[in-house]
Amino acid sequence: MPATRNSANFIRQSALLLALIATGFLAGCTGTDVQRGVEGFVKGFLGGVAGDEPRAVLEGRKILSAGGSAADAATAMYFTLAVTMPASAGIGGGGTCLYRDFKSKKTEALTFVAGKPGNIPASASRPSAVPANPLGFFALHTRYGRFRWAELVSVGEKLARFGTQASRSLMRDLKPVAPALLQDPESRRIFVKPNGELIKEGEFFRQIDLAGTLGNIRANGPVDFYQGKFARHLVEAVRLAGGSLSVDDLRAFKPEWREPVTIKISNRLGFLIGTHTVYFAPPPATGGLLEAQMLGMMEEENLFNRANIQERHHVLGEVAVRAFGDRESWLRDDFSVTMAEKSLVSENHLERLAATYSGNRHLSPKAFQPAPIQRQENASATSFVIIDRYGSAAACALTMNNSFGTGKIAPGTGILLAAAPTSRGRGPTALGPAMVVNNNSNQMFFAGAASGGIAAPTALTAVLARTMLGKEKLGDALAAPRVHHSGAPDITYHESIMPQDAKNFLSKRGHQIAATPTLGLVNAAFCYGGLPRDPDTCTVKNDPRGSGLSTQANETRK
Repeated sequence: MPATRNSANFIRQSALLLALIATGFLAGCTGTDVQRGVEGFVKGFLGGVAGDEPRAVLEGRKILSAGGSAADAATAMYFTLAVTMPASAGIGGGGTCLYRDFKSKKTEALTFVAGKPGNIPASASRPSAVPANPLGFFALHTRYGRFRWAELVSVGEKLARFGTQASRSLMRDLKPVAPALLQDPESRRIFVKPNGELIKEGEFFRQIDLAGTLGNIRANGPVDFYQGKFARHLVEAVRLAGGSLSVDDLRAFKPEWREPVTIKISNRLGFLIGTHTVYFAPPPATGGLLEAQMLGMMEEENLFNRANIQERHHVLGEVAVRAFGDRESWLRDDFSVTMAEKSLVSENHLERLAATYSGNRHLSPKAFQPAPIQRQENASATSFVIIDRYGSAAACALTMNNSFGTGKIAPGTGILLAAAPTSRGRGPTALGPAMVVNNNSNQMFFAGAASGGIAAPTALTAVLARTMLGKEKLGDALAAPRVHHSGAPDITYHESIMPQDAKNFLSKRGHQIAATPTLGLVNAAFCYGGLPRDPDTCTVKNDPRGSGLSTQANETRK
């Protein structure tokens, strides 16, 4: 009898235990709680990610879901992009980021462009740049990361080793240059199937050598890459690929934390008192200075807000021609500037630029001395933005200085070499992330970055103006037709989707107009109530013109 009674008690206790587990009362005791560092740790608002390549966006979101910071997500997202979007984000390239840290109340610019080597030997058939991305994102992670470096790098390493599907974004980059790129045997091994056909969208491809390089970066940080045995191996591999690099170049490279370019705009969103500070990337990402001047002109004279829907296209075109016209007086061929950055966005300078604005006529670029000249611009870049639940944000733009850089992979490393920057359209000038912060309340309102060559700064400025000045929803601001005028030639380019009445408005004011399919790709986050104060007002979106992806901070807001 005692044994039977004990058996019955055991059965009843077991049933009760199972019931408690099923209802979640003993979740902590049974080890089913999701721990920090594991996807699903964050409940409710986790932030958001937008970028040009879907897999990288999903990997960034996983880090946010696991409780990582925007810097952690940016690091994991970059090392994913190094695998999935090598045309503009390879290990051999560089870029620039803006980072807003809620805890320290700082907004900083991190510059890590892929610059010229100290010496380009005559034997270099395809001069290449100094790889900057590994050390750039190490600097970002070291200052603001929470998770272990190895965990974040391994995200890309696994994709390279075991394979990932070719995205539409990759194929859009690959198809136009495939005949030239695939002359390189290392590239053929990656992008050509055994039957001799180019890989297709959705098909798996592997990068075993790149996985080995990423494994080294994961285990050793960037030390071995820039100063150790791997550095010497890389220099020799670059030589074999016809590039230009020395161990001294690698050792000398350092990312640079810098003060961003800033302007002030009035708070028009109705939530907080005072002005907002708009932060832009500093040179050599001179797109930031152009954006600051364009937005500053519209703010100084209230040009955008007082214009009707049709005139706003005219306003955006006119501030663009003035900013690009002014650029001729301060931009050097090495991407540095001849004047103090603060003076170029000072109230007096912006007022002078905007003084000639008329709602009834287009300003000829001939009004500038020196007159603008037509410049080639590097159109190959990618961007992403991240906001986290803690109120911090990252906005980054990356480039290989040319689509797929030199088109050569350093043998045995998997590293696609970025092109050496030149004034002839290969460089970082079009890069220029931006952020809007109310420093009085420590709230972030906007983070954005763009790609698309010479049109990237005007595209991002248009989205900034429509959201921060015009109070438009982010989705509407991104979808709105864009205009662009670079000063030379004297043509106002507009997207093909622009309505006829808007084109007529421009023509009547003296614009010589021309249609083009798209003008730039913008990824942005907009929190009209401020972050972290009101996360329900946040929207994070990728540009509908591209093939990217965004994880919505709040799925109910469009």
